[in-house]
Amino acid sequence: MLRNDYESQSCSIAGALEVVGERWSLLIVRDILLGLRRYDELQAHLGIARNVLQTRLQRLQEHGVIERVPYQQHPVRHEYRLTEKGLDLWPTIVALMQWGDRYATPEGGPAVLIEHRGCGGSVDEHRICERCGAKLKARDAVGRPGPGASPNHPLLRQADHTQAA
Repeated sequence: MLRNDYESQSCSIAGALEVVGERWSLLIVRDILLGLRRYDELQAHLGIARNVLQTRLQRLQEHGVIERVPYQQHPVRHEYRLTEKGLDLWPTIVALMQWGDRYATPEGGPAVLIEHRGCGGSVDEHRICERCGAKLKARDAVGRPGPGASPNHPLLRQADHTQAA
């Protein structure tokens, strides 16, 4: 039987996989980075079963990767935001995206292009702005729709195209 935990592994990679290694977890983080913060938005974009999404959100919240923040009082409604711990996953998300762009490119090209908020320069594989040379963190960058973005891509639906921070 295939185990679904890494408790027997004494390794930082295994420890990280305990938090974000379940199917869907990094895609949830990706979507929050792209600005999808509400439960229904995440569920609709991912096409994930509601019970699975709820379980993954709870686990990410328990591990301090995301937090639930009220955005409406009557009735009370919440959205999900990345904590500093969650924002620290940005380099991992960028590296996976760039690896996918190189070896598993969607038809039509990359779905997302990352730019430096400050000057609009492209971001290289080291997360450095190719225009001004700044070393970037999540809050310094913005995702833009790429040539392979599907018509229902969240960046095409957002008016301001800003990343969640």
